Amino acid sequence: MIIDVPQGKDPIAYVWGEMVPGIGAAASRFSLSVYADTTLGLREFEAARLRIAQLNGCVFCLDWRTERDGQKVEEGFADAVAEWRSTTAFDERTRLAAEYAERYATDHHGLDEEFWARMTACYSQVEIVELSMCIGSWWAFGRLNRVLGLDTACVLPGGPSPAGEHSR
Repeated sequence: MIIDVPQGKDPIAYVWGEMVPGIGAAASRFSLSVYADTTLGLREFEAARLRIAQLNGCVFCLDWRTERDGQKVEEGFADAVAEWRSTTAFDERTRLAAEYAERYATDHHGLDEEFWARMTACYSQVEIVELSMCIGSWWAFGRLNRVLGLDTACVLPGGPSPAGEHSR
């Protein structure tokens, strides 16, 4: 971690809450609302989220599995996300979610008409905006936590850091 955190303080709460209380609180609300308010299906949500986690290298994000109504993606899903181009485990929406996440993070200028034609054939405009906001949140905050070295101390409500329990 490159930020000096006082002894006994939770690194995430200190950095996001005490160091930059205005920005940090707003960022935290946005980050949490991506999980609480999404209308996207679990598989496409997790495909995009995990692809961003893989690109960012955020330890916590790589370890995290979103749960909805007691359901999580299957074991091996993260491996399929890494191989989104060739995996047989995905339907078209899930594959597009992983592709969009990767291209959003690495080649946003390359999102051409051919890509958008495929996206709009599978996703509504509302879903595209929602997925874009989710990806933006994961890219920004996962990258921030990784760059500052906070990703090994990250805790979301209801779950410990990756150094603790690995399956949430």
